[in-house]
Amino acid sequence: MGRILVLAEHNTGTLDTVTRELLAAAARLGEPAVVLLTGPGAGPALAGQLAGWGVTDVYLAESTYAGTRLTTPAVAALEAAVRLARAAGAEVSGVLIAGTIDGREVAARLCVRLTAGLISDAVDARLRDGVIVATVPVLGGAYTVEAVAKGLAVVTVRPHSIVADGIPGSVPDRDVPGGTVTAPIRLEIDAELERGRGAEIVAVHPRPASGIRPGLTEASVVVSGGRGLGSDEGFGLAGDLADLFGGAVGASRAAVEAGLCEPGLQVGQTGATVTPELYIALGISGAIQHRAGMQGAGTIIAVNKDADAPIFAVADFGVVGDVFTVVPQLIEAVVAHRAAAG
Repeated sequence: MGRILVLAEHNTGTLDTVTRELLAAAARLGEPAVVLLTGPGAGPALAGQLAGWGVTDVYLAESTYAGTRLTTPAVAALEAAVRLARAAGAEVSGVLIAGTIDGREVAARLCVRLTAGLISDAVDARLRDGVIVATVPVLGGAYTVEAVAKGLAVVTVRPHSIVADGIPGSVPDRDVPGGTVTAPIRLEIDAELERGRGAEIVAVHPRPASGIRPGLTEASVVVSGGRGLGSDEGFGLAGDLADLFGGAVGASRAAVEAGLCEPGLQVGQTGATVTPELYIALGISGAIQHRAGMQGAGTIIAVNKDADAPIFAVADFGVVGDVFTVVPQLIEAVVAHRAAAG
């Protein structure tokens, strides 16, 4: 099996969940190794977190530009890791990068530098006859296709599309002796490449999180509202139900465009991709672009007065009715059940 490089995503000293998802995919494709780009001195702590996830091979690049220069430091680090691995005699067959806005640009630039093939927005990947085969949704998720790249494959993976099975924090299907990163391989990044053209962050203005609800992509329960909720007050019904389950609030694109909620709540192809244990869709018709962002949820419940709404095609449970009648009854029933259960 070839070596599969994973670009680690991290923020404020903690590895993002998508990094573990990428490692789960890499473990099915070959021998995972992590490329870790950090500011000076921050590498060892993050390498220790990776060790807890069963990672033993880390290429560490520490750069003063890691937190301020967009794209170019990550591209330089990945290029250096690929060339170093090849120089040591390893076959690098794939590079996995989170399919974020930044990640897609990093992947494209890396392909140009290494003359590699790009597969974008994969939701799954496997080996077939020694070749990486990725599953990619097309036409807004209405269909999926299989994509392959000759030679080195650079794959961007849609966040929250791959489940890291097994014990939380582990890399599945791989026996790891020791479980420690004893000596990360340090990368020397070409200073000229690192300071190449690219946007630079010149100021940061933190915005306090509103409310106490969990983040949309991390919540185990998501209640989303559509244009069928009709108004700001009506959209509050989604919030009431979400709070009952300790969940997050989402929205369809139609609800966002109608001004019923802020754009950051949008779920779908042009919004967030979520895979909660429970997804409740209120007054959402279920357009293709919305289903592309939520159809991987564990259980889907839809409430819509239109019996022919496309959302029912992916729902596990469907209620045909007015959300303003059904949801208050649901809230009342849940509260009563909890009271009876003590």
